[in-house]
Amino acid sequence: MIIGIGTDVCSIERLGESLERTPNLSERLYYRTERELELQSLAGRFAAKEALAKAVGDPRLLTWNEIEIHNNELGKPIFQFHGRTALRIFDLGVDRSWLSISHDASVAIAMVVLEGN
Repeated sequence: MIIGIGTDVCSIERLGESLERTPNLSERLYYRTERELELQSLAGRFAAKEALAKAVGDPRLLTWNEIEIHNNELGKPIFQFHGRTALRIFDLGVDRSWLSISHDASVAIAMVVLEGN
């Protein structure tokens, strides 16, 4: 059963400007393993977390730096949830998540589907 879907786009340039302008923004938005990635990858992860918030339906349930996105052995992006965010995702009944991220030129886009029994 699908619990939620979400999609989002992110301007790579605008995200870069925000990260430069705002101290500690990277620490608030990204899990520790994500912070040193290239800007286009950070924009993709930002879009993915926004899409996740839309799929969940209540962004207050999420703490962004408790959401890790990494690639599996085939390069497919996957979520890994930590801390209270992991508990909240579990409480929503989510047992599978699907994530697609793409970027081209000046934008990144992501789509999320959440499934549960």
